[in-house]
Amino acid sequence: MNINKQEFLQYIKISFLLVFCMGMLHSCYSFTGSSLTDEKTIQINEFPNNAALVNPTLSQQFSTDIQNRFLQRTTLKGTKENPDILVEGEITDYSITPTTISSTTTSTNTGGVINESQNKLTITVKVHYENKLHPELSFDRTYSDEAVFNNNLSQSDIESSQVKLVTERIINKIFNDIVANW
Repeated sequence: MNINKQEFLQYIKISFLLVFCMGMLHSCYSFTGSSLTDEKTIQINEFPNNAALVNPTLSQQFSTDIQNRFLQRTTLKGTKENPDILVEGEITDYSITPTTISSTTTSTNTGGVINESQNKLTITVKVHYENKLHPELSFDRTYSDEAVFNNNLSQSDIESSQVKLVTERIINKIFNDIVANW
């Protein structure tokens, strides 16, 4: 390939402009998608379970899972003293109720049809988020989610699968509201 001096200079100019634009884009937008810019430390307190129906492991598991989410997916460091960000709250509802939704039906040998009963797990968490560097971003919100499942699941199956599913969704919502700040 044979290029002349003018083409080479044009190539250098375009390359420099491209690198400059990428630098400008990076300074304006974080490619991690995080709106946390100056914040370095976070304190996430335990979320006590103050629901009428108490799942004995929910408080500890939820607290650990939300701490892990922030510490693993952000550059924030956990602290107990003077954090830039404070996240705390409580579990206000944990309920399992029957639903009127019927799942798929199964036929019996005699030609009859059986509708499987379903239950709904609902978990509600009240969250206080305090950003000490940017107080205008602080908020108090309530998050809730649910999962519908067949009533033939045992209590241990509900706690290992359905509770995990619902708490994961709630933690996603909290994380996105704090980190993405959309």
